[in-house]
Amino acid sequence: MYLYRRRTLCLLAISLVGIAALATASPAAAADRPEVRKGADEQMVAMRDGVKLATNVFLPKGDGPWPVVLTRTPYSKDGQFGAMASRYTSAGYAYVIQDCRGMFRSEGEYRPFLDDQEDGFDTVNWIAEQAWCDGNVGMSGASAMGITSLVAASADPDALKAAIVVAAPESFWTEASFIGGVFKEADTTNWMRGQGAEDQVADRKASIEDTEEEASRDIASQRSKIDIPIYHLGGWYDIFSSGTQNNFTFLHNEGLEGARGNQKLFMGPFGHGNLAGELSYRNAGGILAVFAEELRWFDHHLKGEENGIGTEPPVKYYQMASARKGDSSEKNGWQTAENWPPESREVRYHLLPGGSLATEPSEDYEAATTYVHDPNNPVPTFGGANLTLPLGPVDQRQIEERDDYLRFQTPVLEEDVEIGGRVYVDLYASTDAPDTDFMVKLVDVYPDGYEALILDAPLRTRYREGREADQIKMMPAGEPVQMTVDLGSTANIFEAGHRIAVHVASSNAPRFEVNPGTGDPPGQPQAEPREANNTVYHNARQPTALVLPIVD
Repeated sequence: MYLYRRRTLCLLAISLVGIAALATASPAAAADRPEVRKGADEQMVAMRDGVKLATNVFLPKGDGPWPVVLTRTPYSKDGQFGAMASRYTSAGYAYVIQDCRGMFRSEGEYRPFLDDQEDGFDTVNWIAEQAWCDGNVGMSGASAMGITSLVAASADPDALKAAIVVAAPESFWTEASFIGGVFKEADTTNWMRGQGAEDQVADRKASIEDTEEEASRDIASQRSKIDIPIYHLGGWYDIFSSGTQNNFTFLHNEGLEGARGNQKLFMGPFGHGNLAGELSYRNAGGILAVFAEELRWFDHHLKGEENGIGTEPPVKYYQMASARKGDSSEKNGWQTAENWPPESREVRYHLLPGGSLATEPSEDYEAATTYVHDPNNPVPTFGGANLTLPLGPVDQRQIEERDDYLRFQTPVLEEDVEIGGRVYVDLYASTDAPDTDFMVKLVDVYPDGYEALILDAPLRTRYREGREADQIKMMPAGEPVQMTVDLGSTANIFEAGHRIAVHVASSNAPRFEVNPGTGDPPGQPQAEPREANNTVYHNARQPTALVLPIVD
């Protein structure tokens, strides 16, 4: 029907096939499992405002009641989800799958994720009232279905006892739609178009300002109400990598009593789809392997079984290293930890004249590099945490030498540099435009010159101090301003013989919306784009630096 929907359902189909295979491979004998009731009982479940949502119910044969696993989806409950049902019913769970409001067989207006807190709460309560439910409900889902699980959990329905959340963000605005205040043009526009909501794109662009209404519905501001154990699964190149990690860290360390200390985090070298480029991480498996843990998680939290999952280390993550296909380093591999991020120390790598990157600051008091950002000739996208574009550690040499694309790199490393946690750039920059963007990349340069993208993120300068109305400020013309570009978190070893590199530009299209340099409000008609003269300062007075979390 739509490109994105077809892609999403295809990915889900792959996941479901993998899940079914894992279920089939379970050591439990078939005779030990409840028989499966074939087919679904569709019911129209009324929400608090009277809108009815189409809901399929799958029950095991035999006498209930049973614990229940719920999935809420905007991608059609009648699509690939039939294969999912037998996984749960075979293990003694009722399975409920529901079309989100306004999608497919459900009534109402579709506003992506804005009604899912109330609808999720009402649906869990409805399930709890059914004779076939024993009062214990879990939610499970990836991507959009992970989002609906998180927002339902933030409403704190009594019967919701646990969740599995795969690849979900911490914010609809600052991660799902924007990064650093810059609209994710390709992914957000293409996704909303695929969902039949293209008419809402302009409103989404205009919603960047931080408001009380936004906060009342956003995950980051509402997760303080979550009171259940959640298994968070994500990938270093996933579009929601930061959210997966940050949701775990907040709930595990600062959450309510039922959440605090009861979270799990699993981070692998995965994306929101298959990685592009020439890297392949050894013994990584796939995100499907983690679904083998799903039933253990629910058996423990919904059935009360002591199966050991509650005493295992809460964090499992993949430490990436050199990973050329056919020659992947043995330093790649899985690690466990008691929390995230691991202990580290911040080390500053200073951008120096001539394109160098070093731990010692510059002794020059004037060094700076000026380039022209031309909105009509943006830097092209190659890789990164994408959804609808090729993703992952793609070779940045495809971005050839350009005057508006700056590269800084260390000398060849004499020993390994291991990082784990948040990476950011302390940036000193100026522009002659009222507003511009700065795009920063962390790159692992291989001995043969391959420039593997590890992290990247933009910053729109008007939002450098925040997104509340009194924080939004245009740039003072030509004056250097100190800003922070948050690249997110990762776990990577820059091996001896490699180089650490930082790339700086002011565009990355079509991944991100190109800043026209006019300062016009987002989501509104824009004036004719103008060139911006942008300057990055890298001297003793304005020491722009990459800040890495070094793990000793």
